[in-house]
Amino acid sequence: MLDRLFKRKPAPPPLRGAPAVRRQKTYSAQTGYVYQYFYEGYHEERAGNEYVFQVSSDRKSSFPLTVFLPGAAVEAWQQAHGRALSSTEQYAAVKMALFETFDERAGLSPANAEVEIAAADMERLLATLEIE
Repeated sequence: MLDRLFKRKPAPPPLRGAPAVRRQKTYSAQTGYVYQYFYEGYHEERAGNEYVFQVSSDRKSSFPLTVFLPGAAVEAWQQAHGRALSSTEQYAAVKMALFETFDERAGLSPANAEVEIAAADMERLLATLEIE
């Protein structure tokens, strides 16, 4: 019985694509908050990639914010445009979704720090960057 109580939980898969040097970036959101964030890397999942950012709105505490990019959303965009999206273009869509989250969610906290990009959103997010 004690074995179950003290059994270690499996570690999450290691993050990939983390920058060699973490750079803090700042974003002034339309909600009035100024966010500081670091890109930590991404997890490959069966259904897509989960990008992890460490976010703070008060410079005192931070929490992980994840943006999930489903493979189906990427495939739908690629079929509609007849070409493959590079990993850099996929990250660009993720970053735009992150900024949109900062702009739309007042009081962002660990409780609402998960974002999933819908297939319909890919077109709009990438069009903002003039990626066709």
